[in-house]
Amino acid sequence: MPRLFGTDGVRGLANREVTPELALRLAQAAAHVLGEGPRSEGRRPLAVLARDPRVSGEFIAAAVAAGLAGSGVDVEDAGVIPTPATAFLIADIGADFGVMISASHNPAPDNGIKIFARGGTKLPDEVEDRIEAALERPPLAPTGADVGRIRRFADAEDRYVVHLIETLPHRLEGLRIVLDCANGAAAGVSPEAFTLAGAQVVHVVGNDPDGVNINDGVGSTHLETLQRAVLEHGADAGIAHDGDADRCLAVDATGAVIDGDRIMAVLAAGMQERGVLREHTLVATVMSNLGLHRAMRDAGIEVLETRVGDRYVLETLGERGLSLGGEQSGHVIMSDHATTGDGLLTGLHLLAEMARTGRSLAELAARVTIYPQVLVNVREVDRARVESDEGVIAAVAAAEAELGDSGRVLLRPSGTEPVVRVMVEAADHDTAEAVAARLADVVRERLALEPAEA
Repeated sequence: MPRLFGTDGVRGLANREVTPELALRLAQAAAHVLGEGPRSEGRRPLAVLARDPRVSGEFIAAAVAAGLAGSGVDVEDAGVIPTPATAFLIADIGADFGVMISASHNPAPDNGIKIFARGGTKLPDEVEDRIEAALERPPLAPTGADVGRIRRFADAEDRYVVHLIETLPHRLEGLRIVLDCANGAAAGVSPEAFTLAGAQVVHVVGNDPDGVNINDGVGSTHLETLQRAVLEHGADAGIAHDGDADRCLAVDATGAVIDGDRIMAVLAAGMQERGVLREHTLVATVMSNLGLHRAMRDAGIEVLETRVGDRYVLETLGERGLSLGGEQSGHVIMSDHATTGDGLLTGLHLLAEMARTGRSLAELAARVTIYPQVLVNVREVDRARVESDEGVIAAVAAAEAELGDSGRVLLRPSGTEPVVRVMVEAADHDTAEAVAARLADVVRERLALEPAEA
């Protein structure tokens, strides 16, 4: 039976895979596991509940609230707020855990259930496994005064905005910006936060959520509308979130996209100059561009690589006590201020670096020269042999020798499918494409699956 929890909670098509019944049972199971400590102390556990604005979030959140309260857990219902706001609030009020209903950048028909531990941190795999096992246990069923209460978390947004503003090293006066809220969880809070930070918000895209238009042609996965708006309004920059606002991508005054690698480079260099980049180190995944590595080397900053996934970035940040990490996709984690990727926090600090230095976003981002990157997915191959097959190893070595210091090769097996991802970076796109195609042919030939016996 496949594992219920994926890399970012439980996700699927709402009302088919993520059903009210599953939400209720999952909440009851979480109450079993995450409420053990508080119950042993003789008190009711406390949880924060929030969601993004997709329409299915209403019934899923209602089911979660019922499952928690019916299991003796008090619930602070924060309504529609970003995922990173939920994580912050869990820590801010000392809740025992929290639940966010969101499918992030996925389309509206999908939804998901993400559970945070005390302190607003992601659950370790073993705790998720315990919750999954607890689905088979009878639910807790307190009666009378022992059932949980469900209360409206009235000042949730205000607490979060105050927190964001307090983190800033420099105010944003003088900057004209456009925001894209993806018709998602940031629609209510992002314009307020950036305005209070001193920026002039000249236009907002994707701030009219209706429950079904989340991420629909807007947000960090659809930047065209933001690019046009920045040019039309003569803005200094544009900031884009995804549906639950844990990502941030940007657009400079010329309409050029500033991806997560360039955002991390700007933040890391600024933190290095201000003496707050711990161990002079940035954490990035293996998919980050070679240009980021070179720019950081020139700035005297080490780059630690992790597997793909923000959870691995978080693990490394925690293990090493570091302060900054993230992904190309715009998941940026500033661990001095947040326990997860936070698109509002990232955008505010990116603009603060513009205000501090007096330089344009294009100038700041120019420290990174992005190398052309080609990714080929080779399907129906034995991914388990990618690191041991002599022919593949030899082909990779030959490609690396050909590219020298001007390129990079990465072969990455899929975690769930018979797929090997071949990534090549080079000084020009034609070279990257040719080397990637050649390596893909070797992988396809050497790692082909044996035909099933009749």
